[in-house]
Order: sequence, then structure tokens, then C-alpha cells
Amino acid sequence: MPPPKKPTASQVTVILGSDEARVKEAALMLVRSLTPPDAGDFSNDIIDGTADNADHAGTICSNVCMALQTLPFFGGTKVVWLKNANFLGDSGPGRGQDAVNGFERILNVVEGGLGTDVRFVISANTIDKRRSSYKRISKIANIEVFDKPDTSKAGWEQAVLADASRKVKAMGITFETGALELLVQMAGDDTRQMENELEKIDLYLGERRRAGLKTVQGLVSMSRAGVLWDLGNAIGKRDLPRALDLLGTLMYQGQNAIGLLLAAIVPRVRSLLLIKDLGSRYKLNKFNYAGFCTSLEGLPSTATGHLPRKKDGSGFNAYPLFLALPETGNFTLEELHAAYKACLAANVKLVTSSLDPKLVLERLLVGMLSRSR
Repeated sequence: MPPPKKPTASQVTVILGSDEARVKEAALMLVRSLTPPDAGDFSNDIIDGTADNADHAGTICSNVCMALQTLPFFGGTKVVWLKNANFLGDSGPGRGQDAVNGFERILNVVEGGLGTDVRFVISANTIDKRRSSYKRISKIANIEVFDKPDTSKAGWEQAVLADASRKVKAMGITFETGALELLVQMAGDDTRQMENELEKIDLYLGERRRAGLKTVQGLVSMSRAGVLWDLGNAIGKRDLPRALDLLGTLMYQGQNAIGLLLAAIVPRVRSLLLIKDLGSRYKLNKFNYAGFCTSLEGLPSTATGHLPRKKDGSGFNAYPLFLALPETGNFTLEELHAAYKACLAANVKLVTSSLDPKLVLERLLVGMLSRSR
């Protein structure tokens, strides 16, 4: 085996991210691609990085160092995979000094030089970017990040929708207008659930390769994002008992009140207000999603400059607006203006006061959804 030399980025890969399913999939595919076809797993050292505590993390790091310095049994390429490392961040086992020192030892070995046939792969949910170890690994490794989109921010659906579109194209499935968008709303940012739901739809369709809105509604299970979306639906329908019931369920599950406000309540109120205002001034196509998008594009820029857009700037983030379109008849424009201001006031109360967060949101929903006599 040639003498060790300074590693190149092609030798060391770090795969990180909060999207656990995509991190595992990317790491597994990379390890398989690096493994010689006739070697199988015998040429690899796969080390489980799930540590119980900092001391255990130190032991895992010692095993990694040993694996990096051991020659492959059968020659050729050897892959060392530190799998599912949970001690690289500033929580749990990662807070202990044994874990910190252990990872520094790994970096010392890597920086000291790896054999030309050695490949090192690390997969983890997070890594503490404040530590010197992150700066060191950044200089010698190719880092890939797979994070879940932030569902509290407008436009999060676009990244999930693009990924889902690639998957359904590979599966040979087409979706009725709006059906795939509905699936994204119901499955949310959970990649694993999205894959499970697509497999379920695939089996259900059989030789029929087109899925409609009723298929999605009947087959897809609600994720957390789906329950948030259901809360938004209750607001749009002005169904106060349903909205209060969903709020109680989410709060009982430990959901953060500010997160609920920003992820479920504010987006639906904003969509209702925007589309109610546009509908009062312009004629919009209400009958199908494609026609609705076309009618939006035909409006003057002065009327649409404040509408949410896709992250790539290619067009409007129109689906939430389209969903809100049939619900605007449940509110007057003045009620929606008042509701939006009430959301702002509730946000201030949640941040600055010691009021019960659940009570703040309950008062908000009652004020928005109660009908005047």
C-alpha cells in the first residue's frame, strides 16, 4: 500500500442534516458506490456512531482511528463509515470532553494522511460549527447537507414539491392538478413519510398511473405538518369548534405556541387576506389551479408585487392562495384585516408576556372565527 499522504476532499465525505431519511439514504448510496463490485462489505469498516454518553463516544472514535490506520484485507479500496454519529453536536453525548477529544483524534489521523485507497464517510444529524473541529473538517472534506425545510416559513412547500415530483416521475405516476400539492401539505417535511405515502399510492393505483385529489385525501396519513394544515383549513372554513379542538391536540402534544401561530394560523389568514383583496379588485379564475395561476400572471405588477413567490423566483407560490379562494366568502375584507392585526398582537403577547400560551391562541381563534350576530 502506498505511504499515507494528505487527504483530498474526494477521500473524506461528511453527510449532515436534520432530514434523517435523506442523510441515511445519501450515505448508504455513497458507500455502495465507493465499494468495489467484487468486494462486498468485507472491505469496509462500518462503525455505529450512536453513543450512549461521552465516554462511549470516545471509544467509538478510537475504533474509527484504528479502522483508518488498518490496511484492507483484500487490497483495493477500503471504506470506513462512521454511521449515525450523534456526538458531533453540542447536545447529549457531544457535550462531554471525551467526545470532543475523540473527534479531534480522528481529525489528527486524517490530517496525518490516509492511504490512497482509503475513503472515509461520516453521516450525522448535526455538527457544532462553533468548534475548531468543524473548521478542520471543512478544509479536508466534501460536506453535503440535507436539512428539512422550515415549515414556519412561506414557500417551504416548493423544495418538498420538487423532490416529490422527481420521485413520482421515476415511479411513472401522474397527479391530477393540485393533487401532488395536497400530498405535500398533508405529508409535510417528513421525507420518510412522503416515500411511504408514494409507495402506498403506487400500490393502490396498480396499472392506473394517475392519482386524483380523492385518492390523496383517502390514502394519505396526516403528519404534524398535515395537522397544522388541517388547523388552517378549520380557520378557512370558520369552524371554531374544530379549530379549538385541533389547537388543544397540538398543544397537548407539546407543540410550541409561537410555532403554531407562525406555521398554521398566520399563513392561512395571510392567504385569505391576499386573495380576498385581489378578488375584490380583479377577476380571477376560480375553477382550476392552472387557470388560477394564469390569471395571477396576467395581473399588473402593482397588484402582485407583495404576493409570495417561489424560492427560485420562477413564479408565484400560488397553491396556498388557490386553496384559500373558496374560503374567502366566509369573511369580509374588514374581518380579515382585523384578524391579521390580531395575529400580530398575539405574537407580541406570546413573546413579551407571561400569559398562558394556549389561552392567547384560544382568544385569537375565538376573536377571528366567532360570527357577529
